[in-house]
Amino acid sequence: MTCNFGGCARTITAGVLISASSMAQAQDYTFRLAHVTSDQEPLQEAMEEFVRNVEARTEGRVDIEIFPNAQLGSNPEVFEQVRAGAPIITISDPGYLSDFVADFGVLGGPYLMEDPRDFQRIVESDLYAELVDRLRDEAGLELLALNWLFGSRHMLSDVAISSPEDTAGLTFRTPPNIMWVETFEAIGARPTQIAWGEVYSALSAGVVDAAEAPLPSIYGARLHEAKSTVSLTAHFRGFTGLMMNAEVFASMPEDIRTIMLEEADATGGFMTDLMLDSEEEWIARLEEEGVIFNRDVDLAAFQAATADVYNRFPDWSDGLYEQVRDILDD
Repeated sequence: MTCNFGGCARTITAGVLISASSMAQAQDYTFRLAHVTSDQEPLQEAMEEFVRNVEARTEGRVDIEIFPNAQLGSNPEVFEQVRAGAPIITISDPGYLSDFVADFGVLGGPYLMEDPRDFQRIVESDLYAELVDRLRDEAGLELLALNWLFGSRHMLSDVAISSPEDTAGLTFRTPPNIMWVETFEAIGARPTQIAWGEVYSALSAGVVDAAEAPLPSIYGARLHEAKSTVSLTAHFRGFTGLMMNAEVFASMPEDIRTIMLEEADATGGFMTDLMLDSEEEWIARLEEEGVIFNRDVDLAAFQAATADVYNRFPDWSDGLYEQVRDILDD
């Protein structure tokens, strides 16, 4: 059942039916903001920044409550609630978005950029605007922003990984994302798709040999208790952002829509700075807990091994990767 605040009698949220009129008694619009990561990670801080600024600029007309730690369900479960019309805002990334508009997938590729701040060139481009429009029209999803740097992803294992020769034959946990699968196959690893909440147990039980994630996520999920060596491969610069149901978004007044878009984009800059400025702090924090960091990584070898990944997606528009490269290299 697709619902919005403009004309739907009931709204589905977290499996409970709530009347739209009762939700709006205290505020004009009430949302749940969901994510599956720890409330101790930078993502939570960025969400608090977004909520604080939206509520201030709308003078209390919009009320947003944050639900971390998968309180509203796994990512797929929350995504389905959003698509059904629930008043939920959640995070999304190019991998999930590519299920609806395949071209989004290129934005999550390996070694796409050296400086994560260059990603802002993409979100300000005509290509990005076109992708956002297609997502709205073809999937009923409104992408508020995609410029939140979730972090540079590094490899976690028992031993130091310095080149693709070291990943050959290793079983790596990956999310259910074809870009991850193709990338790790390109470096000779065996990708195994496991939900984030099960990664710790999979590492501890030897179901997988290794995992990869940004440093705050490794710390937040305590993955370093299972594997204690982090190799700074930075194979993905992971970006995420906020997404909600397009009909729910369209049902709000223009001034509120503008504020939410502007603050989502501004928070992307906030989180990107937060992640880049704190990486050495996360390294120090993990070292204090016994993690060994390998900085001797042959990045050029990894880049060469994964370069062909961008040729493995026949559903992408012709010349898509070259178009992205032109935007980034301009």
